[in-house]
Amino acid sequence: MTDFVRARSEEQKQARMAEIKAAADELFCSVPYQEITLSTIAGKLSWTRANLYKYVTTKEEIYLEICSDKMQSYFDDLLASFPNEKPFTPDQWAAAWSDVLNAHRDYLRYSDILCTIIEVHVTACRLASFKTSYHAHRDAFVRLMEVRLGLSSHDASEVFLSVLYHAAGLCGSCHSNPVMLEAMKIAGIPYKKRDFRLNMYEFIRMNLWYYLSGPAGENSCITP
Repeated sequence: MTDFVRARSEEQKQARMAEIKAAADELFCSVPYQEITLSTIAGKLSWTRANLYKYVTTKEEIYLEICSDKMQSYFDDLLASFPNEKPFTPDQWAAAWSDVLNAHRDYLRYSDILCTIIEVHVTACRLASFKTSYHAHRDAFVRLMEVRLGLSSHDASEVFLSVLYHAAGLCGSCHSNPVMLEAMKIAGIPYKKRDFRLNMYEFIRMNLWYYLSGPAGENSCITP
């Protein structure tokens, strides 16, 4: 057990939280979520559970913070992928968006358990801060689709949510799961590995053209 010195300054507290998040994220990548506890996170840090309690009270508090960091990184890259000076066809938009999604599968894996597990085990105050950040980023990208693609606010929002939910679910199914693979083998069901990036490109492209060819997109200047 390494010596533990409680953080005193705000800078030290942030450094401790960074250590905690790094340990929890590493566990998430190698251990089933349900097997991760505050004790296993503390053990990863060579801390006692009591020391970890000085900073968090549930593991979901940690994972909400990790989710927030990864969400910020995702949106930063997403918005940077569509510079104002460069025109995009819907197909090019789909290609750029699918590239960003493919590069941020870690964020999508967390998103897959965000609503049903993480969010229900944190306080409303902590969650409110996360939601404020999420909606600000979402609104910025939705507005970008309105301006650059000619989508209505409603249709751009629908595309954004459809893509996020599909990507999170697909990412989970594409993630390597030894138990699932063994189960498929026992059941005699062929397993076909899916191309995440290609699937997302086709899904985004389909959604964009569906809304652009509908009533709201009839006057769009974008052509196939």
